[in-house]
Amino acid sequence: MVPISYYLILAAALFCLGMFGVLIRRNALVVFMCVELMLNAANLTFLAFAKQNGDFTGHVSAFFVIAVAAAEASIGLAIVIAVFRSRGSINIEDMRTMKY
Repeated sequence: MVPISYYLILAAALFCLGMFGVLIRRNALVVFMCVELMLNAANLTFLAFAKQNGDFTGHVSAFFVIAVAAAEASIGLAIVIAVFRSRGSINIEDMRTMKY
């Protein structure tokens, strides 16, 4: 039996890794991957507490987070493709202004 503290430490490490990736990286695709990593860390936390409590509330929350992550990935990728077609780069520094 794995203690819940191991799951929470892993989730915190994954979340911090994703947060630093969002803050440091300049490539939009890498930033989206880091956001997905943070959402997966939240899912791991929900599922760890659901396992400890023995209910399905954490599973339902994780399912909704997965649905939101899928929508975020598809819409974010569409925005990245549109920006790349118009500007030729997906560098976040180049996207600061909305001018063409």
